[in-house]
Amino acid sequence: MSKIRFLLPLFILACLNLSAQTGEIRGFVYDKENGEPIIFTNVIIKEMQLGKSTDANGFYSLSKIAPGSYTLVCFSLGYDTASAKINVGPGRIVTQNLYLKPKKFELNTIEIKADKQKSKENVNISSNTITQKELKQLPTFGGEPDLVQYLQVLPGVNFSGDQGGQLYIRGGPPVMNKVMIDGMIIYNPFHSIGLFSVFDADLIRNAEVSSGGFNAQYGGRISGIIDVSTREGDKKRFSGKVSANPITAKVMLEGPIRKFTEDGGSASYVVSYKTSYLDKTSRTLYNYADQGNGLPYTFNDLYGKISNISANGSRFNLFGFRFTDNTNFPSNQYGWTSSGAGGNMLVIPDGSNTLINANVGYSNYKMSQHSLDNLPRESSISSFNASINFTNFIGKDDVKYGFDAIGIATNFNYTNGVGRLLSQDDNSSEIHGFLKYRKVWKRLVVEPGIRAIYYASLSEGSFEPRLGIKYNVNSSIRVKFAAGTYSQNLMAAVSDQDVVNLFYGYLSSPDKVNSSIRRQTAEHLVLGTEIDLGRNIEVNIEGFLKNYSQITNINRDKVYDDDSYNQWRPYYLRADVIKETGKAYGCDARIKYEHKNMYIWAVYSLTYVTRNDGRRDYTPHFDRRHNFNLVYTYAWGKQKNWNVNARWNFGSGYPFTQTQGFYEMLNFGNGVGTNTNNQNGNLGIYYTDVNTGRLPYFHRLDASISKKFQVKEHQTMSIILSATNVYNRENIFFFDRLNYRRINQLPIMPTLGFNYTF
Repeated sequence: MSKIRFLLPLFILACLNLSAQTGEIRGFVYDKENGEPIIFTNVIIKEMQLGKSTDANGFYSLSKIAPGSYTLVCFSLGYDTASAKINVGPGRIVTQNLYLKPKKFELNTIEIKADKQKSKENVNISSNTITQKELKQLPTFGGEPDLVQYLQVLPGVNFSGDQGGQLYIRGGPPVMNKVMIDGMIIYNPFHSIGLFSVFDADLIRNAEVSSGGFNAQYGGRISGIIDVSTREGDKKRFSGKVSANPITAKVMLEGPIRKFTEDGGSASYVVSYKTSYLDKTSRTLYNYADQGNGLPYTFNDLYGKISNISANGSRFNLFGFRFTDNTNFPSNQYGWTSSGAGGNMLVIPDGSNTLINANVGYSNYKMSQHSLDNLPRESSISSFNASINFTNFIGKDDVKYGFDAIGIATNFNYTNGVGRLLSQDDNSSEIHGFLKYRKVWKRLVVEPGIRAIYYASLSEGSFEPRLGIKYNVNSSIRVKFAAGTYSQNLMAAVSDQDVVNLFYGYLSSPDKVNSSIRRQTAEHLVLGTEIDLGRNIEVNIEGFLKNYSQITNINRDKVYDDDSYNQWRPYYLRADVIKETGKAYGCDARIKYEHKNMYIWAVYSLTYVTRNDGRRDYTPHFDRRHNFNLVYTYAWGKQKNWNVNARWNFGSGYPFTQTQGFYEMLNFGNGVGTNTNNQNGNLGIYYTDVNTGRLPYFHRLDASISKKFQVKEHQTMSIILSATNVYNRENIFFFDRLNYRRINQLPIMPTLGFNYTF
């Protein structure tokens, strides 16, 4: 360890030691009309045919450039090409922003070239980047695109249900997946009606989704990452959007505080409010759903952001949100509230080749369940996170390092099915440090990394090496590999053995588990290949293994209090939590076809998920063995103002625990003196082993068609006709054992909506 401490600073200094005989060109690429950064587009030095893609902020950096005069060229789909003459001197940093003017027509081949350049120089294993373009490829439910709908068609991702469903990423339940918005951690970003997330799709600049093998820049979770970045408000004029349909309504307003100019900075704001009134409209429009009781789901989402950008591209953002969700069944009412505020900044020091990112945020999530038995079921988590990251560009290479600090407070009170109270009130903190280096040779990309975490509440540390490799066999075939170790302190307040959970709380790992290591741990291994079949078809195939070497889980078998009186009883009958191990393994295959007006996306995932709780092997309820998604999009008309989208999903049935029989469950509150002759017991159930049965196969078609009308300059209106479950497939959600009633997923639900932008 002492050698590592000695060599690490030397390694960083070596990476940062740029030659004084070369120079650097850097800057941002902006949309000339509204000042919005143009992300993931190529900037090329014409004379050298050397290029670099802009990042999620529209920033590019070309370093180790020999002194001389050059022509800088930038092109992007839908924009005129921009160019600039520059002079590079030895040891000099040249800042050159580029401004692209939108135009009506562009060749698709330019965009494909930019995508290929990026794929050759980045490992990108088990990683998907979602932008506005991708979000608009899917059918909309109610007329508005949503991030959750796109997440469900990604490789290795599945959703457990339309009502109260949760998102699972390659065998990892929600608690094992970190979700962030603008660098701030948030909890439960999906509403109880499983077709909507808390994110406004119109505000998403990009979302990075990593389903495994992610490198050292991310930590604190052992399965997946969803990192969402929002855009700034319009920097030139007041604008907005209004939309409505039978399910939701939304209003978004944005505009400049200080107008954008090419030789100066800007300041802007954006605010968005979205609400659902499905509980009211479903009684009339969809009264056939849920046996005529309607769909009792409502939510409200509010998000706001203020941004300030300086002349050199440095920026500072402040944002806040409040998301609420309520579900009102006759016997159970569920509700949660998520709120928070934070800020982030991007600093580009003059005369330095270092890029600095910093984030700070506070979020709070509260969940409660009210049942007829009036027993307490509530959970809350509050967290504070702060981070600072540094990035240095060295030719095609870069080195990134930084530090995170996280403080978490959890409160949990839950009564299980046999009347036993599970309770925890805890505070914990974590300190993270990481280093990642990306080295690009002619055909080889190597990305080693290391993350170190200290869990203060557990008095434990975690040293987590990561590695990513890509080899470009030729211009059309690439092979990639990733491996790493991961850990986390957070655990779920529900058992992974249960099928349906509208109540989903969070806990810190307990101080006492049957193990010397109390945090949750996993090891990832991913191997894959990318193949370009001509200019328009991309194929991606990956095999993966996630070894969950330790999982802490709620004990669904708890019957007795863990006190001195019951110490003689088996541990698994009195423990609040138990230690488990598990594996998730399989393969994903993705084919993407894109040419002119047509877009096709096909994904097949084969996944096996197993768990062992120390007494038995079982498959958790989210073990969907086969999952297939087919997406089709076609645009036509003079200005491509007609658009049709369709998605078909086919999946094998989820595991469930079958019923063997029933019995009368008597109350022996008075021990052996209880008189069983004068009481009526409750209905008890004999179960088979955990999740040994399988529900029927699932399949569903969603589709939408839209027409856009140009009202006047900057003003458009769209009419959207859409439907979920077009051919009304009766997909089972779960079976109500006590009432002997089958509960299905959503039936066919057609909608007609509009949106107006100005």
